[in-house]
Amino acid sequence: MPDTVYACLDGLNTTSAVVEGACWAAQRLAAPLTLLHTLEHPEPMAAVGDYSGVLGMGAQDLLLQRLSDLDEERAKVAQEAAQRMLDEARSSVCRDTVPEVQTLLRQGDLTEVLLTQEPTARLFVLGSNRRPPTVRKLRLDHRVETAVRNLRQPVMVMDAVPFAAPQHFVVAYDGSATADRAVERVAGSPLLRGMPAELVMVGECPARLQERLRAAQTQLADAGFTVTTRTLPGLPEEVIPPLMEGLGPSLLVLGAYGHSRIRQLIVGSTTTALLRLCSVPVLVLR
Repeated sequence: MPDTVYACLDGLNTTSAVVEGACWAAQRLAAPLTLLHTLEHPEPMAAVGDYSGVLGMGAQDLLLQRLSDLDEERAKVAQEAAQRMLDEARSSVCRDTVPEVQTLLRQGDLTEVLLTQEPTARLFVLGSNRRPPTVRKLRLDHRVETAVRNLRQPVMVMDAVPFAAPQHFVVAYDGSATADRAVERVAGSPLLRGMPAELVMVGECPARLQERLRAAQTQLADAGFTVTTRTLPGLPEEVIPPLMEGLGPSLLVLGAYGHSRIRQLIVGSTTTALLRLCSVPVLVLR
């Protein structure tokens, strides 16, 4: 049974938030925590031209050997730095709240590594790591976008702002079957249990969708949540981020691949925009 919370660390500006958010989730889920870092395959150093006619074959071979040694040394240094980062992150975890903490260092593409770990995963926690860091939320890291697009297990994406344990959560609800599945998963999980919940529908809300919204509210209420609903005009990417900003410590829940403007999670622009623009943790569910 999948039970592990994976904190995916890369040493960039969201690392602290990822560790703290993953610790919070592991405590809420009573789950073991694994701190994971992936070393992408390094680009080989530029090939040397054939200078044997000038240097002689022996000198050419010596130069190639030195380049090979430099590649090996670079890989060794990267591995040592990565392990040190993981060890420091593990030492920062409060063992009173998360008693079982492991580290895992893997080499390869981030998404491929996470897909390999997915059979044991209950939740992945990643940092948004937008580029460049001096421009607010200009572009979401493509590795994060690709991972969220491909993973079937829940993914929580963290911003670089200091983590604060959510006291309230919002479900971006669009009336789709996928949104209903997200509500069902929230209702059945201890992760958000005990927090006030709000179902927010952005855009047109005809009678049919209002009925589905009320049904989703009832489902969460039956699971013990205190639930309110809200319908707002506009576009999700324009309405939801400022709404979340005004709630204090909170979390946004998105259901992947819906059937309206909150649709096309990741493959479309709306979810990428919400991940890019929201400074609160965003939980993406399938």
